[in-house]
Amino acid sequence: MSVSNDTQHVASWYAATATASPERPALEGEVDCDVCVVGAGFTGISAALHLAEQGHRVVVLEAARVGFGASGRNGGQIVNSYSRDMDVIEAKYGADTARALGDMAFEGNRIIRERIARYGIECDLRDGNLFAACNARQMKGLVEHKALWERYGHRELELLEGEAVKREVTSERYVGALVDHSGGHLHPLNLVLGQAAAVESLGGVIYERTPVTAVEHGQPVRLATPHGTVRAERVVMAGNAYHQGIMPALEGKSMPCGTQIITTEPLGEDRARALLPHNLAVEDCNYLLDYFRLTADHRLIYGGGVNYGGQDPADIEAVIRPKMLKTFPGLADVRVDYAWSGTFLMTLNRLPQFGVLNDNVYYAQGYSGHGVTCTHLAGRLIAEAMTGREARFDAFADLPHLPFPGGRMLRVPLSAMGAWYYETRDRLGL
Repeated sequence: MSVSNDTQHVASWYAATATASPERPALEGEVDCDVCVVGAGFTGISAALHLAEQGHRVVVLEAARVGFGASGRNGGQIVNSYSRDMDVIEAKYGADTARALGDMAFEGNRIIRERIARYGIECDLRDGNLFAACNARQMKGLVEHKALWERYGHRELELLEGEAVKREVTSERYVGALVDHSGGHLHPLNLVLGQAAAVESLGGVIYERTPVTAVEHGQPVRLATPHGTVRAERVVMAGNAYHQGIMPALEGKSMPCGTQIITTEPLGEDRARALLPHNLAVEDCNYLLDYFRLTADHRLIYGGGVNYGGQDPADIEAVIRPKMLKTFPGLADVRVDYAWSGTFLMTLNRLPQFGVLNDNVYYAQGYSGHGVTCTHLAGRLIAEAMTGREARFDAFADLPHLPFPGGRMLRVPLSAMGAWYYETRDRLGL
């Protein structure tokens, strides 16, 4: 069966170095299952794996390939917590909610490592990530950030000030940093492919190139696809930014956004380690942040920027290369071998949206740029909720979510205006 180009993985370094994975067939005919998962990214595959481990009959429907979306395109950084931290959560939603979410803020990281160890997944896991401060205001924020995380029991943190930051990042851009020794980085596409293979080893079935065209609520839920139907007692909607047009109830309070990544030619181990001596992953503290790390074959992956609405720029390298050279001017002679975009889903309050529709359709989405760890937590919480342990899932599901101001027509320009304001503040060090 021929494969359409728009269902193949984007031409990224990840796709070029991915573990060999079978092209799974599209669904044809009718199937029955306990749980149907829509979307084979981190959220869907995490949920499918937890459920398969519990003995459920699981079917996964993926419109393209496993890891096609953000799960196979992101920066590959294991960053703890959420896009809004516990102080903001406590101020807006109260101490009880902050404590509930805070108790889970570092669990996604542990789940990833458990999965890698249990199923022998080869995905270039490395320890340690770093938050870099570009000015004194951001450095003050990192001091407060360290104290906040320590209040929630996370103590594997180290502050670096002044020249000490060059121990980890050889750049003049930063006045300090916070190292999270429990964080890390990895090959995200290989991680999701490895977990998908684990699902199948436990009897789960994954269909690729099988978009869901309609959902008929009821008991069971009926999911229509171009050449077949799934009848499921329960459903997990895990398409994140790719559910557009299928589940209107999930679209109004979120917005697709694009981010861009480039990968250099191989630098050689000595030159690569001269940039990042201890091979930590880095993200800065700007509102529109830059993020970068080394690969196993000694390239530099560098990403940054946000396109509200998810549109791709005409020339990704032209957008990201100047950011890379601002951080590492010595790379002016280096060739860029790969450049790609990815789409993530942002919510107005930057916290993920969990919930249940019609009592048997579960969803988790809107990780707002910090999805690698939280998606894995989401899969576990969905599996818990389906087996009568709803409390932790409900801690997220009870969070209020408002629509973006201006509705669908104005949400993109209004969000861009807000981002311009915060980007200007970052440039001025305010």
